[in-house]
Amino acid sequence: MTKIGFLACETTVPSAGERRGDAFEHDLMISSLAPAFEAAGLDLCVIDWEAPLEAFESIALVMLGTSWNYQDKPQAFLEKLEALNERGITVCNPPDIVRWNAKKTYLRDLADAGARTIPTLWRENVTAKGALEAMEVFDTDRIVVKRQIGAGAMGQELISRGSMPDADWSFGHPAMLQPFLPAIAEEGELSFVVIEGELSHALRKLPANGDYRIQSLYGGTENVHQPSEEEAAAAAAIIAALPFPAPLYARIDMLRAEDGALMVMEAELIEPYLYPEQGPGLGKRLAGAIANRMRT
Repeated sequence: MTKIGFLACETTVPSAGERRGDAFEHDLMISSLAPAFEAAGLDLCVIDWEAPLEAFESIALVMLGTSWNYQDKPQAFLEKLEALNERGITVCNPPDIVRWNAKKTYLRDLADAGARTIPTLWRENVTAKGALEAMEVFDTDRIVVKRQIGAGAMGQELISRGSMPDADWSFGHPAMLQPFLPAIAEEGELSFVVIEGELSHALRKLPANGDYRIQSLYGGTENVHQPSEEEAAAAAAIIAALPFPAPLYARIDMLRAEDGALMVMEAELIEPYLYPEQGPGLGKRLAGAIANRMRT
């Protein structure tokens, strides 16, 4: 059988002493993929991305899987992917895509290509004064400050005029500032899982009451969403706007603007959770796509 590596990290592998609070999503992915991969003649092997190169012997292709600490070690992560690629191991998604997607400034490229994006200010750091200035620019009372290199709402700050940080507060990271959009709590975030450029399934993610973050770590919930033709077309337009051919997998996260159009929040191309519970055919679809790649 062809051996396929599923890259995990020190806090998602089952053998970890103290796993992340959302490590159950890793387990759901493996439970979904492993049987379908076996049926397609693929042997799915979970491996920590920081394992020595020798541990990757005989692996033909690696998926970036649940390598959910990469943002803490971005350079080391890229170097490992490049080293695997140099050994003739197919990396999905490839290092050049990871390099482009790792920093949220890729959203500017998508906007330049015609994608509808959320209004954003880009700053090397943010102070309390800068947060207030952003509210003036966006004509809003609430903004969200996010890391330019980050994942899973890590380190995000929701700042409002009524609860400004101390005058000496500093975000401490290259940042992106966006207006808070009530749609996140009303309709929720719509996610479109795309395999080899084709829509696999879609879902709606809603935050817990009183929160705005939709990740399971913060009590967010997910439900199957049957996208309209217009919604599916909006997600397809983001895939078409990428500066490279459609990758093996992608998750396009979108939020509705006040005029009803969908805006892209994220084009997740590195190690997105692909929500197999909402897409029961995901394992078979991915296994087929990888088997096709192995034959070409």
